Amino acid sequence: MTLELNLMERLNKYLCRAGVASRRRADELIAAGRVKVNGSLVTLPGTKVDEATACVELDGRPVSPLSGYLYVLLHKPRGFVSTVRDPHASRSALDLVKVRQRLYPVGRLDKDSEGLLLLTNDGDLTQRLTHPRYEHEKEYRVLVAGTPGEASLERLRQGIELEEGPSAPARVDLESSAEGLTWLRFVIHEGRKRQLRRMCEAIGHPVQRLIRVRLGSLYLGDLAPGKWRFLTEAEKAALLALAGLDPPTHQERGNVANP
Repeated sequence: MTLELNLMERLNKYLCRAGVASRRRADELIAAGRVKVNGSLVTLPGTKVDEATACVELDGRPVSPLSGYLYVLLHKPRGFVSTVRDPHASRSALDLVKVRQRLYPVGRLDKDSEGLLLLTNDGDLTQRLTHPRYEHEKEYRVLVAGTPGEASLERLRQGIELEEGPSAPARVDLESSAEGLTWLRFVIHEGRKRQLRRMCEAIGHPVQRLIRVRLGSLYLGDLAPGKWRFLTEAEKAALLALAGLDPPTHQERGNVANP
């Protein structure tokens, strides 16, 4: 009986592992009546299926998960969106990664920002790294107009009042200033929309360039813009440990294209 229970999982997670859609999108597909399990229409996202025996169909076509997970580090260039679906965007960062499986971004970088973007089909890791309650650090190098004084830097460190409420305190250091521009280094654990840009605008020093260089234990390093690579075994182990997940249950998929 224990083995049987271990094989059961939510239908939306099953569809996500099959590369069909994110869990949220899978819920929409299920609710729309496009998914059948063992020949029967299913409309409840919470439905559980047995991977070993279930026949799952989407729009009449069988789907099944591939084993294991992929973890990809991408240096997102400026001008690319990091969303899975954006009908108004002509260039998506996800199109830069040539693998056969469907991957999803862990958090987002807006179109004008660049740097580290982690892509994976591991929904558990994505949830652990992006949910606000876990407070995982994200580090950025930010080029701003002018030179913020110590009082302005202290405002950033204490938190800035934004439209939806005050931001959490940030670690902020001034790296260098030249020709009317200043590089700042931020470490935050929040992920609000255009948060750093709005924080810097609030102190009168608008952002000219924004680069994410670290997510938790993962660093961008010297990876060139537009390039990507698979995470090393050490990087995967460190991220999974940071997220409180068990490494033996997270194996990387094969059958992928080369970078």
